[in-house]
Amino acid sequence: MRSDIIPGARFPDYELPDQTGKHRKLSELQGRDPMVVVLSRGGFCPKDRRQHEGLLLLHREMIVGYCRMVTISTDNLLATNEFRAGVGAHWPFLSDPGRKVQKDLDIAEYTDTTHDPMVPHTIVLLPELVVHKVYNGYWFFGRPTVEELRADLRDALRACRPDWDLSDPAVREAWARGEKDRFYPYGESYAKVFADQE
Repeated sequence: MRSDIIPGARFPDYELPDQTGKHRKLSELQGRDPMVVVLSRGGFCPKDRRQHEGLLLLHREMIVGYCRMVTISTDNLLATNEFRAGVGAHWPFLSDPGRKVQKDLDIAEYTDTTHDPMVPHTIVLLPELVVHKVYNGYWFFGRPTVEELRADLRDALRACRPDWDLSDPAVREAWARGEKDRFYPYGESYAKVFADQE
C-alpha cells in the first residue's frame, strides 16, 4: 500500500464502472456518510467470498446507521455481477479489470501470477474520503471482523456527526435555535439519502 494512505489522509476518488456498467466516483457513492471500501481479489477467491458473506448482515445495519459500503475488484463486469449475486450483496461493486486501483495504490499481489489480483484491503473512510482505518487482508485474519468494523463505524460516526449526542446541551440549544442543518440528514431529504444507498 502506498505510504501516504494512512489515517487522516484523503483516499483517491477513483471512478470505475459499477455492476450495471455505470461509471461511479467513490465520493458520489459516499455522499456525506462514513464508508467501508473493500479492495477485493475477486469472486474467484474463497476468502473474499467468505468475507463478503460476513459483510451481508453488517451492510443491513449500515443502511439504517447511514453508512455506505463499496467493493472494488479486478474482475471484469460479468465476473463482478456473478460475485455480487453469488454472495447476495446489495451494495455497489466496482469493476477494475485494467487494475487502475491496484497500480495506483501499489498493491499488486505479486505472489499470484495467475489472476494478478490486488492484495485485499478493507478501508474505513470518514466523510470526504478521509482514511480512518486500513486493514491488510493478504492473510484472511488480517481482515476486520464485523465487530471491529462496527467499532470503527461507531468511532467514525461519533467524529463526523454533530448530533451524535442529543443529551449534549449545546446540541439541544442548536435545535431550539432552528439550526436543523446540524441534524441528519444535514440539509438533504431522507428520500435522497435512501435513494443513494445502492
